[in-house]
Amino acid sequence: MFMKGKRVVVLTGAGVSAESGIRTFRDNDGLWEDYSIEDVATPQAWQANPGRVWEFYQARRRQLHEVEPNPAHTALAALEEGLDDLTLITQNVDNLHERGGSRQVVHMHGQLETLRCENSGRHEVRMNDADLIDEFLVCTCCAEPQRVRPDIVWFGEMPMHMEEIYTAVEACEVFIVAGSSGHVYPAANLVNIAHANGARTVLVNAEPPQNFESFDEVHLGKAGELLPVLVKEWLSSDA
Repeated sequence: MFMKGKRVVVLTGAGVSAESGIRTFRDNDGLWEDYSIEDVATPQAWQANPGRVWEFYQARRRQLHEVEPNPAHTALAALEEGLDDLTLITQNVDNLHERGGSRQVVHMHGQLETLRCENSGRHEVRMNDADLIDEFLVCTCCAEPQRVRPDIVWFGEMPMHMEEIYTAVEACEVFIVAGSSGHVYPAANLVNIAHANGARTVLVNAEPPQNFESFDEVHLGKAGELLPVLVKEWLSSDA
């Protein structure tokens, strides 16, 4: 597939991070790291039991020091390096794309590295040892420091950067999805937007997702095994 000179958008999902050892919230047992979605990933959960939600996300933030990028991350960084116009959108909240070499990553569901002031809404990178404790933390932006929350888009909240995302997807000529179940909206609908605007749509996933029929080209298997090979083909065909 010829990509050089084309506008390319890549959307990644939990399947890419799972290959680095980060569990997804759609495990077979229906639990997310042994918690139900309703208990840890909704605004209502934060209101009802902020301590439990905070400790859950602090554990996930500490886990960032225990995992490493996998070949899927480094392959996508190589694709970005080899193309003139690539937008990488991720549903994942870890920092593995950046650590794998990607320079510009749009995190539509937030980031574990940052915390958000409940008063001002300001985002702060807080990853020092003192920031990873189970006690609540306060912001550095308010005259009277306020409690911070995980900088994560919970179920029922609006994803971040949607105007930027829609603009990129509507204008792209190639749309690649890697490691996404096709369950979570609005991310699952982006392939339809790209297809409706004439883009070639490509899927790299362990199994057929719910929106399987929306793709022109399908590669089934682990992203960490398939993407390095595919990226080499995509870039060498442009030579």
